[in-house]
Amino acid sequence: MFKKIAALVMITSIMAACTTQQIQSTLDTLAGAQGLTTAEVGAGLKQALEFGIGEGAQRLSQENGYFKSPYKILLPPEARKITDKLQNVPGFRSVEETILEKINRGAEDAAKKAKPIFVNAIKQMTFSDAMDILMGPGDAATQYLNRTTYDALYNEFNPVIVQSLDKFNARDYWADAVNTYNSIPLVEKANPDLGEYVTQEALKGLFAMVEKKERSIRTDVSARTTDLLRKVFAKQDK
Repeated sequence: MFKKIAALVMITSIMAACTTQQIQSTLDTLAGAQGLTTAEVGAGLKQALEFGIGEGAQRLSQENGYFKSPYKILLPPEARKITDKLQNVPGFRSVEETILEKINRGAEDAAKKAKPIFVNAIKQMTFSDAMDILMGPGDAATQYLNRTTYDALYNEFNPVIVQSLDKFNARDYWADAVNTYNSIPLVEKANPDLGEYVTQEALKGLFAMVEKKERSIRTDVSARTTDLLRKVFAKQDK
């Protein structure tokens, strides 16, 4: 991938003793010989990331973006014993179906908040980061985002998830279900943290959607919907 551009990375290491300005000047010259400036290379990668994030977040934030998609959030395994036990309890016969809809609605609501956090990380991407992504595997950009944003994203996302779950009364409903389950004689008491679980699963789905878009841009010419994307990723095709 990007065999011609690979020379940029090699020159960078060889010129370790040079100044930053000298290195950048040489890189610009080499990239220019291929019809691209290093600024265009970096901008193309950033644009690809923003497209992936924008589309992923938008799709997941729509109604049924999670609930009726491959990214549907299911109940944690330990929760199944609760729903199974409550099948014959009045008022909780459809507990699993109800809570699944509620937690996925919460995730869809929270997904609207994801894009600004990702975009901030993209703006801070260095030229070296961009080159590593260009020369990396098909999900290199997604890996970069996961590595650089996950903790901050979780810290920002979790309160939104909790708020969203409360908006749809998911946590109260689940608390009622758990309390009812715990009142059954001889059962092992349960108290899963629904907010934490849903946040982790929502982020997993979000990163999976971003990766899908990234791979599409790398392999499908029709997915490159701007001149800059077409220009930068044409080098990969060679």
